[in-house]
Amino acid sequence: MSKQGYHHGNLRQALIQAALELIPEQGPTGFTLSEAAKRAGVTPAAVYRHFEGREDLIAECARQGYAIFADVMAHAWADGKPSALAAFSATGRAYLAFARQFPGHYMAMFESGILPNRSPNIAEAAARAQDITYRAASALMAHIPSDRRPPVAMFAAHIRALSHGVVELYARTPTSSPFSPEELLESGIGVYLRGLGLIAQDQ
Repeated sequence: MSKQGYHHGNLRQALIQAALELIPEQGPTGFTLSEAAKRAGVTPAAVYRHFEGREDLIAECARQGYAIFADVMAHAWADGKPSALAAFSATGRAYLAFARQFPGHYMAMFESGILPNRSPNIAEAAARAQDITYRAASALMAHIPSDRRPPVAMFAAHIRALSHGVVELYARTPTSSPFSPEELLESGIGVYLRGLGLIAQDQ
């Protein structure tokens, strides 16, 4: 591909796409800006028209990832329809689907060292994504007597940790597990919800 210097049609998004391809291949900090520029078909100098450096580029990948993630989770939650429990299960499957379908975004969000508080834009996108889990947890908590109800934030954090663990250990790399990531996540959430009395022991 010939170098296009400063005349690329949409250089910013082309560089983001290049980074999203390189991140799964080399890790979020394993590629250089020169490699991203080469893949985008521009000169390395052209990168600095849009990004201060590699970290700035990865941060934008993370911001876009959080925005996509929030949309995916909101679609799965569907305002708690047809039931809070069914919709909650759908958000777990959506978490796995997002990690598989958007590996570059996922790694930029969770494995690059870029924290949501790096910028207001990233923080806003991350908060919107977390709010879906919080609302789903709140809807389920409403079915538990108040004296046995854990803090909603803790409940949501437990589910995020469980989902993230299944993604990291089983969904993104081949394993010898006899169970699919979906089965592992569903059964793990089931154990948790049974312990809270949200579903019957024989379900």
